[in-house]
Amino acid sequence: MTSGVFPGVRPRRLRGTPALRRLVTSTRLHAGDLVLPMFVKESITDPVPVTSMPGVVQHTLDSLRKAAHEAVEAGVGGLLLFGVPAVKDAVGSQADAEDGIVNRALAVLRRDLGDDTVLIADLCLCEYTDHGHCGVVSAGSVANDETLARYAEVAVAQAAAGAHVVAPSGMMDGQVGAIRSALDAAGRSELPILAYSAKYASCFYGPFREAAEGAPQFGDRGGYQQDPSRSVHEALREVALDLAEGADAVMVKPALAYLDVLAAVRAAVDVPVAAYQVSGEYAMVEAAAANGWLDRQRAVLETLTAIRRAGADVVCTYWAAEAASWLVAER
Repeated sequence: MTSGVFPGVRPRRLRGTPALRRLVTSTRLHAGDLVLPMFVKESITDPVPVTSMPGVVQHTLDSLRKAAHEAVEAGVGGLLLFGVPAVKDAVGSQADAEDGIVNRALAVLRRDLGDDTVLIADLCLCEYTDHGHCGVVSAGSVANDETLARYAEVAVAQAAAGAHVVAPSGMMDGQVGAIRSALDAAGRSELPILAYSAKYASCFYGPFREAAEGAPQFGDRGGYQQDPSRSVHEALREVALDLAEGADAVMVKPALAYLDVLAAVRAAVDVPVAAYQVSGEYAMVEAAAANGWLDRQRAVLETLTAIRRAGADVVCTYWAAEAASWLVAER
């Protein structure tokens, strides 16, 4: 409608100054909504830059501790940890080894930070297997039930190491139920599960596979991750199954190309909903900004706002610490 039809209606009245726009905004970004994904690699002496993700590194334990402290001081709500072991095998045995890199990192960060932040342990096997798939391979494909047994073992190990939350991302049928049962049996019934419930077989994971060194050595993950062309109804069914099995919060991944899915999940559930702004989303903005094609800070904050507006309570983003510092400075 035009102002000529309704002469008293003038939306621009509430847009006149930055202060007025802030006052009446309906979507707010807070540093505490953001989670920083971090990579820690075994057997390196200095942080290793991830070439496809400017500003992101594979950390040593020492550099991880420093970066984690800085992120928490900036106000981020949590840290999402991925491990890159020196030795990989067919069943990803380093994922649940007490001296495995991710469990050592969890233990160190829990001692350093206590409960000042939320330590989330990504629970998958792709970084730990020599074939790069998310589970145990049998007869050329990932065996669902054998993989569930491994996930259960990894969950118990991550809980013992100090994780506040475990986040299964492998997209096996029944993974949340197997993990919940294992945690309960281990006396860890209080530990929440953040389920990657709607995780798509996306091209936007490319840079992550450099960072986590977990690219499949054969085939792809289309047999267990969701098909991007499927309707939101399949995502809602996956979410419902995970909640029925004991998930405490759910994740949509990737974020920007799946805002319709995120909005539908938010409308359907009354648990916290997270969204993962993945490596390819990060890399695209960084590349465009490096070429002077867009304003980097505005692009970062606009994409984060879009994800929050679509319904995410929590946003996992590689910009978490930097964005948190911007948000705090604005106040």
